[in-house]
Amino acid sequence: MNQLDLKSEKNEQILRGKRIKYIRENELHMNKTQLAKEIGISSQFLGLVEEGRGNLVYRSIKKLRDISGYSADYILFGIDDHVIDKTQRLLESYTNEEIEKAIDIIKDITIFIKK
Repeated sequence: MNQLDLKSEKNEQILRGKRIKYIRENELHMNKTQLAKEIGISSQFLGLVEEGRGNLVYRSIKKLRDISGYSADYILFGIDDHVIDKTQRLLESYTNEEIEKAIDIIKDITIFIKK
């Protein structure tokens, strides 16, 4: 693995730790000890994970996913699939014809912006 890959991987680990800390503090309203107990690790190790100096194993990620409602994609990679869910719920109130018209309008806007 080259230096760029290592740097990128370390950066991802730091961002992942920040997401986990955000979920713990702002969504679950738990302290480190509480969440660590729920996902089966020590609070010290959770602190390392949140600082970007450790990684959760599959079992712990799965438990965090189940407790928080966030997907593993979000926890691991920051992919916010809540946007997809929200969009699907929103689109349920429209007909296919209305959605196709909206897509055509969006295409026209992107062409206009690119000019």
